[in-house]
Amino acid sequence: MSDLAAKRGAVPAAKKALFLVFHIGNERFALRATEVAEVLPRLPLKPIAHAPLWVAGIFAHRGALVPVIDLCALTFGTPAQTRTSTRLVLVNYQPEPWVAARWLGLILEQATETLRCDLAEFKPYGLDNREAPYLGQVREDALGLMQWVGVNELLTEPVRAMLFSTELSL
Repeated sequence: MSDLAAKRGAVPAAKKALFLVFHIGNERFALRATEVAEVLPRLPLKPIAHAPLWVAGIFAHRGALVPVIDLCALTFGTPAQTRTSTRLVLVNYQPEPWVAARWLGLILEQATETLRCDLAEFKPYGLDNREAPYLGQVREDALGLMQWVGVNELLTEPVRAMLFSTELSL
């Protein structure tokens, strides 16, 4: 079979998606790459008074003030470790389709690899975790389970109102 014929018979690339893989402790998680705007090294942040402990602070980036949350602290109550692989990942946060997306910073441990896989490989995991609606479906491979994190479900309405101007609270 020629290379051209093999390519024509291959699974369409549209079914494959790219994910940024990171860790919280020993557990693996993934963000869809289309939600990632930029990956930065960990930067100094200005704390936000009276914010939940998992709100790490705010920083200025390209003319915009960007709130940052520590996903390790949000998920399991322990702040992210300071490592060379700990990154500040800017994501496009858009909780409602009629509101313009804004940057939200996430502090993520070991955010150094990507994965391309079929979206159908992620399956429901059968738990109703109402306290963490951002934790989505899971994918199993030779390394164990990996859980998909939904960016737009990360913030509750009160925290969203605190971190963003009224334009996100429409």
